[in-house]
Amino acid sequence: MLKGLGGMADMAKMMKAAQDIQGKMAQLQDDLKAITVIGESGAGLVKATATAKGELTGLEIDPSIFNADDKEVVEDLILAAIKDAQAKAEARSREEMARLAEAMGLPPGMMPPM
Repeated sequence: MLKGLGGMADMAKMMKAAQDIQGKMAQLQDDLKAITVIGESGAGLVKATATAKGELTGLEIDPSIFNADDKEVVEDLILAAIKDAQAKAEARSREEMARLAEAMGLPPGMMPPM
């Protein structure tokens, strides 16, 4: 007669767990905005700074590379630094997601949706 109440308690636990995951994911999204990574090219002549969410926030170019004859090289170095920053941001984001998944007791490789 009271069997149905056990199911409701399980459902309440699942809903609570889902809310906890949602809260942790929201916090992680905020944290990723605060984490910065730096991509480099040309042995550090060009540096691109991005958040772990992949948003480009800064670009630093050593003045020694400004030469009209080397315009294409400079453009390539800038693009390479940005791509490096984006790759590092993605890697950092995956690391943070894995850390969260582990803290939530999920099996290795199982990530909560972003």
